Amino acid sequence: MVQFRAGYPIIARMSEDQVTETAASSSKGRPAKNAAKPGFFARIAIFIRQVIGELKKVVAPTRKELINYTLVVLVFVTIMMVIVTLLDLAFGTAVSWVFGGSGPTDS
Repeated sequence: MVQFRAGYPIIARMSEDQVTETAASSSKGRPAKNAAKPGFFARIAIFIRQVIGELKKVVAPTRKELINYTLVVLVFVTIMMVIVTLLDLAFGTAVSWVFGGSGPTDS
């Protein structure tokens, strides 16, 4: 059971025998430099195998999800277009007012 004091959990101290060895503390340092490094083409092959392995994990959206995502993006882009247009008109009008002119379409 977790105990709370002033809304915060009370954290109990652990004794040395309760602490397990972590990967960082069990590390013996850097790996040996004389370890065989794979060749150029072997590294390319490993990379391609890893890419294929990651692509197998990808789940394609269903038709319903794809339509939903598309609509969300279109609505978002439309809202952003309206916001940018209104800001452009407001700043254009403000600049014309400050520096003289009759409006944003002053010719």
